[in-house]
Amino acid sequence: MNKAEVISIINEFLIDEFEIEEELLVPTASWKDIGIDSLDFVDIVVVVEDVFGLSIKGEEMANINTLQDFYSFIEVRLKA
Repeated sequence: MNKAEVISIINEFLIDEFEIEEELLVPTASWKDIGIDSLDFVDIVVVVEDVFGLSIKGEEMANINTLQDFYSFIEVRLKA
């Protein structure tokens, strides 16, 4: 899976599951910028596990501050 596919999938589920407006989903956006709080991370982790087949620990999400961080994290984990 390439970077563009990862970004597309992540953005699609953020739009569908969290009703975030597409224009807000820019790489530099923070979780706060798009209205995601710590409780939403549980749902995000579940979706990532279902869609990408990855297991994510809470402490790993602590270092992810922007959408670009998240895209890169998923991309790296998929290549591992």
